[in-house]
Amino acid sequence: MRAAMVDRFRPMLDVGAGCGLRQGEILGLSVDDIDFDSGTVHVVQQLKLSLSKAVFAPPKGGKLRDVPLPDPMAEALQEHIKRFPPVEINLPWMRANGQTVTRRLIFTGPNGGHVWRTSLNEDHWKPALAKAGVIPKAKSREHATAREHGMHALRHFYASVLLDARESIKALAEYLGHSDPGLTLKVCMKMPLGRAVCAAQGHDHGTYFFLPWFLTASMAAAAASGSRYVPPGFSGLKSASNS
Repeated sequence: MRAAMVDRFRPMLDVGAGCGLRQGEILGLSVDDIDFDSGTVHVVQQLKLSLSKAVFAPPKGGKLRDVPLPDPMAEALQEHIKRFPPVEINLPWMRANGQTVTRRLIFTGPNGGHVWRTSLNEDHWKPALAKAGVIPKAKSREHATAREHGMHALRHFYASVLLDARESIKALAEYLGHSDPGLTLKVCMKMPLGRAVCAAQGHDHGTYFFLPWFLTASMAAAAASGSRYVPPGFSGLKSASNS
């Protein structure tokens, strides 16, 4: 998938899979919200639509949060910022008629404007899925995809890796921006294997229930060899449950 995405948008996969941000939070990510020194992403806004007009707004549910930034993701973002310097974008706050605010966005379009979600999905994400063999190639501009193929799958991948690394439900809820750990637990409990994982906090191979099928290969290979899959940078990630 990374190879199939254009250079300008490729680090979005790193932010989604490595930090668990939602698509709107990725599109609204400002360089001022990243503390490279402490390895932290301050998730304080998203890019969304209000009356068909792009606006900045707080994250879903108004839940602000800090998320650890693993070294490989930090390096990918720093390289991206060198190649594609952040651009000041002026948009209304929360509503189409809201007060205009300025944010220095990390991800912008080729012409210097903010990235439209629909354009990203149709012109870049879905074609990349097709190029990677995840979905059939489109006969026209429209690609036939299911919800499980959306960018939200990267967030599920992030959750799966942390659970497999024996992170606590409470810490995971904080990183994902869930208002209540019970919500995170409820998601886990929807699947039979997830019930065993959440009940025992063993977080062994049952955590694969979180993963869309096209992201499981590395974790499945690790399971087959009796080891635990930890992507580069996650091995040194400080656990909130142990802090």
